Amino acid sequence: MADKSKPKMSTVYLYVPNIIGYIRVLMNCVAFAICFSHKGLFSVLYFISFVCDGIDGWFARKLNQVSTFGAVLDMVTDRISTACLLVILSQIYRPSLIFLSLLALDIASHWFQMYSTFLTGKASHKDVKDSSSWLFRLYYGNRMFMAFCCVSCEVLYIILFLLAKSQSEDVLDVLLSSRRQSLALFLLEVIVLFGWAVKQTINLIQLKTAADACVLNDINTKQKP
Repeated sequence: MADKSKPKMSTVYLYVPNIIGYIRVLMNCVAFAICFSHKGLFSVLYFISFVCDGIDGWFARKLNQVSTFGAVLDMVTDRISTACLLVILSQIYRPSLIFLSLLALDIASHWFQMYSTFLTGKASHKDVKDSSSWLFRLYYGNRMFMAFCCVSCEVLYIILFLLAKSQSEDVLDVLLSSRRQSLALFLLEVIVLFGWAVKQTINLIQLKTAADACVLNDINTKQKP
């Protein structure tokens, strides 16, 4: 006899936070379809989709609709949307390797972290209480700090996209020239650059920590008779 207390597959797919996740995917599809013809609208849709990542998490906790599917959907949506924007920036700015390296670091660090989470039997990739890095623990342990770093990254990439006027521009020249255009914009760039730098540092720590967990699992496995 089926356990009536367990939700059906269709029920999980239709959880409110997961529906928000589907809307995020659609918004990103529309955003990237019009990114070059309507840069302003692209930026609005992209940022709203990003903000919805926090909203669906709130609904998941409020409605007790936390699901593994929802967590994976969120992460995949985040990684793909950021990756697409970084690829576009790599075609606009020089050196393009900067943005492609950021893309590789973002995907690699999160993939290693997710895989090491399953290896260690943790319920969430955000469970880093046993980490030796205080910055890593602070990032995943403080929602406001994590939100600041994530928002800073996305806002910086959006600003760079909006500032670009032609292809093959030097990214440093564009950032410095914005100081002459608007002091408020320059100050915003300084703030988000700080959050961006912290986020990249976190990605490096996450990559090394998760890689160590994978290697430790190999060592422990081989030690078993």
